[in-house]
Amino acid sequence: MTGFDLLRLKDWTDPVPPAGREVASRLPEDDEGRPPVLFVPGLGHGAWAFAEHWLPHTAGRGFPAHVLGPRPGGDLRAQVHDVVQTAASLPRRAVLVGHGVGAHVVARALARYPARAAVLVAPVLDGWAAAGSALLANPGGTLPALFGGRLRVSARQLFGSGLPAERAAEYLERIAPRPRAELLRRAVPPRPVGAPPVLVVGSPDDRVVSRKALDRAAAAYSGAPLLFPGMGHDLMLEDSWAEPIDAILDWLRKQV
Repeated sequence: MTGFDLLRLKDWTDPVPPAGREVASRLPEDDEGRPPVLFVPGLGHGAWAFAEHWLPHTAGRGFPAHVLGPRPGGDLRAQVHDVVQTAASLPRRAVLVGHGVGAHVVARALARYPARAAVLVAPVLDGWAAAGSALLANPGGTLPALFGGRLRVSARQLFGSGLPAERAAEYLERIAPRPRAELLRRAVPPRPVGAPPVLVVGSPDDRVVSRKALDRAAAAYSGAPLLFPGMGHDLMLEDSWAEPIDAILDWLRKQV
């Protein structure tokens, strides 16, 4: 029995409790029948992280766009459950797009939900490697978290040099990561149901997810990562945020 089988067994014997879900949506002016896109934020990020730029831009490109905020205090199993339930409630089979730890959530949700396609943006599938990168980039903010203290992220970890300092500071005020022991391991993505196309997107200059980790994640889906040099971990909040989402949507138009 695999680890994911055990996770599913727990779902049956100890169901995830119901909770209210924060879902923000933007719909295109004309419904062309395109699949909805469901964005899943990463650790410490709320729905606002996608609502800032990518959500309205996606709707402007003709895709119904939704973002699911994380349930307060929810563990990985609860987040996967919420993604599957939210996607299943949409009128058409959805495209799942996860960022950071949200990509980890999407990778697990793909084993339970027959997505039209999926995009893993700067995916954190190896928690120890991400913790090691964080220690190198921001030792003072990271070391206390490894011993149960608070995790404090820095602009250097999340953003490229092109983002104005005042805007980076505004974003950091809204990011409140709470590290969990369950994330400190390397995740082997389960096999997606229905064999949807999966794209891995990231930056070789990401200080959270290394280029090697991006290559490894893409290889798990028999592909290569789509890279955006000069950007940081939070591609959706960078000054050049339009470049990656336009590339993602161009890819989606070819797939669906």
